[in-house]
Amino acid sequence: MNGSWNHDFPRAEQNLMTILKDLTLIDARTDGGHILTLDDPRLFHYPVAMMWEPGFWTMSDHEAGRFREYLLKGGFAIFDDFEYEQWNNFEAQMRRVLPELRWVKLDQSNRIFDSFFRMKTIDFPHPMYGIRPSYYGLYEDNDPAKRLMVIANHNNDVAEYWEWSGSGLFLVDPSNEAYKLGVNYMMYALTH
Repeated sequence: MNGSWNHDFPRAEQNLMTILKDLTLIDARTDGGHILTLDDPRLFHYPVAMMWEPGFWTMSDHEAGRFREYLLKGGFAIFDDFEYEQWNNFEAQMRRVLPELRWVKLDQSNRIFDSFFRMKTIDFPHPMYGIRPSYYGLYEDNDPAKRLMVIANHNNDVAEYWEWSGSGLFLVDPSNEAYKLGVNYMMYALTH
């Protein structure tokens, strides 16, 4: 594993899955996850794809096509840990996957933020830079009444809170809100 995306792996995922397993009826795997390419046929066995560092992401045309298939067949993608102008590359890559869809800025009233936990706030700061996050989604047919297929945590690094929770590195309140956010994402993805 060589890449900037893997600095939160596997601890962030293991910690989130432990919380999910402890607080819900989901039998989440807590011993680690699968690292798959977007054109790996096994991706279709998993309803949620968690993607880190998309600000530097590139795909082949084949990967873009397979990722499109995955999302259109019911897959859900979470993008985390990218800031500022990194949005430009991320948006360009996603345009290759779903060119017909447009990003919608999500506010706290969006149902994904209330799918299991009622969030105190979604505006907890980026753990390293202290900047205010924004959340964006892509909806099936560009219709917010339909299924949210992709969520992007821009100007945030939610997984950093998961990775270092319990270490004293970050305050308890934003760490708790980050876990609530992760559980809400998973519950939304598994029920929509």
